Amino acid sequence: MGVELISLHWLYLVFIGLIVLFMIFRRDTTILCIAGIFLIALTATGSITHSVSSVFNSFIYAISELLSTILVISIIVAMSRSMTATGINDVMVKPFTKLIKSPGLAYWTIGILMMIISWFFWPSPAVALMGAVLVPVALRVGLPALGIAMAMNLFGHGIALSGDFVIQAAPKLTADAAGLPVSEVVQASIPLVIIMGLVTTITAFLFLKRDMKKGLLKVDSTTISDLSSSKTNTIISEGWKKFFALLIPVLFGLDILAMVKFNLTGGDATALVGGTSIFIMLLITLAGFKNDGLEKTTQYLIDGFQFGFKVFGPVIPIAAFFYLGDAGFQSIIGDYLPKGSQGIVNDLGAALASAVPLSKGVGAVTLTTVGAITGLDGSGFSGISLAGSIANLFAHAIGAGAATLTALGQIAAIWVGGGTLVPWALIPAAAICNVDPFELARRNLLPVVIGLVVTTIAAMFLI
Repeated sequence: MGVELISLHWLYLVFIGLIVLFMIFRRDTTILCIAGIFLIALTATGSITHSVSSVFNSFIYAISELLSTILVISIIVAMSRSMTATGINDVMVKPFTKLIKSPGLAYWTIGILMMIISWFFWPSPAVALMGAVLVPVALRVGLPALGIAMAMNLFGHGIALSGDFVIQAAPKLTADAAGLPVSEVVQASIPLVIIMGLVTTITAFLFLKRDMKKGLLKVDSTTISDLSSSKTNTIISEGWKKFFALLIPVLFGLDILAMVKFNLTGGDATALVGGTSIFIMLLITLAGFKNDGLEKTTQYLIDGFQFGFKVFGPVIPIAAFFYLGDAGFQSIIGDYLPKGSQGIVNDLGAALASAVPLSKGVGAVTLTTVGAITGLDGSGFSGISLAGSIANLFAHAIGAGAATLTALGQIAAIWVGGGTLVPWALIPAAAICNVDPFELARRNLLPVVIGLVVTTIAAMFLI
């Protein structure tokens, strides 16, 4: 095809630009994505009926690609709801309260524990799992509520969610869009997640200490009494709570060992975590609710599925559009690409390589910017398919660094949109700590921006 792009490729490129523009202005992109799918199909086939059908087929394709991710998140949320209702979560985090003796220890203990729990349960359920127990303890030792919310946000919705090493929902979305194996994206993201996490959390802690010393942040004593007044859950005995509090981390620890021993990644790792979560939930509901366990199991699954599809509802249309750029085109529309085409994104990358001498620095800055822009819609996940597609395009132009660029775009999108700057999951953390979500976003802004700058520079040397 050379550098000469046909109308189909131009149309795809125009809609990518429009989607980014809509996200900058914080407008929903669902209608735009549907229009893009329809017009690309119409351009390729010349048939209105085929084009209308392609919109529906694109949704089926996207859901089939995302179904395992949606399912495992739904199941984990269902399990976490059963743990919260029975009070098992309180027992699980209680031993860590002995480590919290000062504001500094409170910040790092809550943050690290939030990160670990979020790897397995995802951040939003993790906030509920640990917040009610650890928040009053942290307040008593002098860490302001805003500092607690920052620790939960930055470690959970930042570090854990942007890497997503266990559930691997985020890497699957970006890897699929970039046409890469999930394991490559996960491996490439590890150094970037570490750099981003260290820079951001340490910067945030230093700013927090400075403002506490100046008296700008103080602990509200009335908040302690309010948070400490929650009633102890007596659905199951203390013995059963302790048993499950020990059993759950042991089972997930065995999952990690199995992943390492049998080299389980991507869908296999997700299936193992999901299956383990189902059995944990069944055991909890049967032990906790006795005769009502059957009905409670169904109710928690319904709650989990409602959460899963609510979170991924905005993702499906945009993922459907970006799947057209690679392997999804033939499945959704049919064999209508020009002869010799390697897929729309690959064709664009080859044309760009011959027309524009892109550098590693330009590629890294662009991916961070695109990732951050796509996060402005407040979802975090809805735009990472775009980051994956653009990373693939730039990698073809540069000739290297596809996995690193993909991971960089993923990290930027989730740190901005996943709940540290734009309120998607920021609101639950703010609510459980009883702070203003806008003040929390303002506090997170400078550390996250500094982290993104340092991580982008680091990525230039890793490409």
